[in-house]
Amino acid sequence: MKRRAFIKGTVVAGLASGAVSLTPSAFAEWAKENFEAKDLDSALEGIKAKNAEQSDKVKIKAPEIAENGMVVPITVTSEIEGTTKISVVISENPTPLVAVYTFGEGAVPAVKNRVKMGKSSDVIAIVNAGDKIYTNKVTVKVTKGGCGG
Repeated sequence: MKRRAFIKGTVVAGLASGAVSLTPSAFAEWAKENFEAKDLDSALEGIKAKNAEQSDKVKIKAPEIAENGMVVPITVTSEIEGTTKISVVISENPTPLVAVYTFGEGAVPAVKNRVKMGKSSDVIAIVNAGDKIYTNKVTVKVTKGGCGG
């Protein structure tokens, strides 16, 4: 019984110390309304990417055909020096903005994720580097949708 109490106390203490270190500044860039945008234009406007420059240095790896839209693997990498942020947008999803990743200096700008897609759509990657914004996209055909319908 003492062992269980020790383990339980250790887990609770670890969780408590982790919660204390999450200050409000850790969520400073969280913009809930961007993730709630209901159309592509609003999502792009929210992340200030409406005038992004097309670039083949933004690489997207995604299947041409996804048999199940519930789990579509997406990989985005940036070959643009000074990349600080990668955002992923699915143009035909009910809420198009699906992810935003921020990178510190020296980090490798590459992300992998599994996303839900309701139907065939463009997968758009947005890359922030310096004061410029770049984009690229691929089309994924979904044979069985994954977004509630």
